[in-house]
Amino acid sequence: MIRNQKVVVVMPAYNAAQTLQRTLREIPREVVDEVILVDDCSNDNTAQLARELGVEHVIRHDSNKGYGGNQKSCYKKALEVGADIAIMVHPDYQYSPKLIESMAYIIANGVYPVVLGSRILGKGAMKGGMPLIKYVSNRILTLFQNVLINQKLSEYHTGYRAFSKEVLEGIRFEKNSDDFVFDNQMLCQIFKAGFEIGEVTCPTKYFKEASSINMTRSAIYGLGVIRESLLYRLHALGLFETARY
Repeated sequence: MIRNQKVVVVMPAYNAAQTLQRTLREIPREVVDEVILVDDCSNDNTAQLARELGVEHVIRHDSNKGYGGNQKSCYKKALEVGADIAIMVHPDYQYSPKLIESMAYIIANGVYPVVLGSRILGKGAMKGGMPLIKYVSNRILTLFQNVLINQKLSEYHTGYRAFSKEVLEGIRFEKNSDDFVFDNQMLCQIFKAGFEIGEVTCPTKYFKEASSINMTRSAIYGLGVIRESLLYRLHALGLFETARY
């Protein structure tokens, strides 16, 4: 039971025309009230296709604002339309929308205010084709983060995330980076604010049309993750101040 709470799916999109319809088809509309798609100045017809497929709210950035900048637009719009639960689903069909109902249920029934779809719980990542180097990097970074942040997540790097309204209103996500490290900064903010995070096992698919950052961007992201974890620890020790917290 979702207890009469408004469930909104947000989709940060970039060149997602080839996979958008498949993703939308699996969204359980008996649970999801509205869908928001933010097109980050794609080179294809993602925004037009989203409108044709009946997406309730389609926003197109005039210039590319980055993955973090895209999410900021997603969450601001979700709060604007009155979402009680906002679930981020990538339109590249890498994560299964079939988990939306389970993730919403956990939040709606007060089990956790945040739920992550983890590729690492079980064998979903490798079975779905995650490159070995990305799997190993994920495990190393996650171990490093768990030690510094004093938590025990199976991974910090999934793009499948669900938040209660109270979480989105209780953290300063607009202060975060516009780049990929936004995701990690947001999790640090959530822990700093005292919210707990639950995880569910999520199968994933790696294929040609699914979005993935290259090795150079991955390395920059990894360094950003390490920096953010160190800053979190320094802040916890009273040695560093930041507007993000």
